Amino acid sequence: MALVKYNNNSISAITAASSLPTGAMTLIKEQTASSSGTISFVDGTSDVVLDSTYPIYLFEFINIHSSGNDVSFQFQTSTDSGSSYGVTVTSTSFLSRNNEADSATFLGYQTGDDEAQTTNFIKLAGGHGNGNDESLSGYLYIFNPSSTTFVKHFMGNINSYHEADISISWHMAGYFNTTSAVDAVQFKFHSGNIDAGTFKLYGIKDS
Repeated sequence: MALVKYNNNSISAITAASSLPTGAMTLIKEQTASSSGTISFVDGTSDVVLDSTYPIYLFEFINIHSSGNDVSFQFQTSTDSGSSYGVTVTSTSFLSRNNEADSATFLGYQTGDDEAQTTNFIKLAGGHGNGNDESLSGYLYIFNPSSTTFVKHFMGNINSYHEADISISWHMAGYFNTTSAVDAVQFKFHSGNIDAGTFKLYGIKDS
């Protein structure tokens, strides 16, 4: 959200509540999964905006529950309006974890969970459990996806309830190595369905 500063003069000039700025982050689209194989956001489809309207896009994941056990939550992008997902990507990943017994802690780089000029789906979280109370939540930023000059940077953080009763905070970042406009994003588990959960897409202005 944008930080707006006021002084005495600017406050005294306000004559109605409608004169106050409403903020720079706008909810574009919300989708609720229900035994869904994938969740996709495609520019120009079902009221989705993913173009030059905003320089920054934010995806939120709220209580995403999987049908499969010990599965990875993933995403990829498209430059052809979702006809295919597999843009060349280079990424990096690390995690921290702690189990419920407080006996298995870890912080470190995840060799093998990064990508180096591949067209694979990118792992946002791994080892996710499918118990009735198990889910994951987090966010993902994508910067200037409509640029035809620069690569497309992304960064995110997911907290997952691992199938072995572990809280894992996954951190990932990277770039899609294309100067074509990215106009669609897709999320899925590497196996099974997205049983439930809410996906939200926001646009964020730079001023």
